[in-house]
Amino acid sequence: MAKFRRIEVLNAITESGLVPVFFNKDIEVAKNVAKAVSAGGAKVLEFTNRGEFAYQIFGELVKYCAKELPELILGAGSVGDPYTAALFINNGANFIVGPVLNIEVAKVCNRKKIPYSPGCGTATEIANAEETGVEICKIFPGAEVGGPGFVKNLLGPMPWSSIMPTGGVEATKESIEKWFKAGVVAVGMGSNLITKEVLEKKDYAALEQNTAKILSWIRDARK
Repeated sequence: MAKFRRIEVLNAITESGLVPVFFNKDIEVAKNVAKAVSAGGAKVLEFTNRGEFAYQIFGELVKYCAKELPELILGAGSVGDPYTAALFINNGANFIVGPVLNIEVAKVCNRKKIPYSPGCGTATEIANAEETGVEICKIFPGAEVGGPGFVKNLLGPMPWSSIMPTGGVEATKESIEKWFKAGVVAVGMGSNLITKEVLEKKDYAALEQNTAKILSWIRDARK
């Protein structure tokens, strides 16, 4: 069962503007990543369904965060079907993210009042997602669907839409500024934030610093 209410999750994503995204099969690495991004100021963390027994690792991470990082909101990503969505929700997911829009996933999430952010690449897909109750729509892959220009042109006729790109968001001030000036409410960042080098060296202090730096760039861009 979700620990946070739907509105709390949506507000946390919107207010912070950053959703770190990662998967690791080692629970100790996962715990340290969660601790580092939380210390850097992140309010949410997306753990992706990218490996065997991902839901079990996620369940352990939820238990750890409930005790050690109670304000960090955990969600599950790379969820493409309702059965996987239900599995992660039953293991404590507070939000569900997917690479594509699946109406049955939306229904499962709505029944439990869990935010759902499906991946979309056209104005029609975004409109269809919003009709199912989606508040923050993910565009994926962000760079390939048109980048910041796509967001800016979409929001002209659809100013009510809340857009979060994943893929194509670089860990640079210039990239962050372009996306937020275009009108996104948040960005999802995976390997450009939680880099292979950081994980290999277990340099969690660097991850904390990078998270804080990106959040500061987001605040600057919003000004």
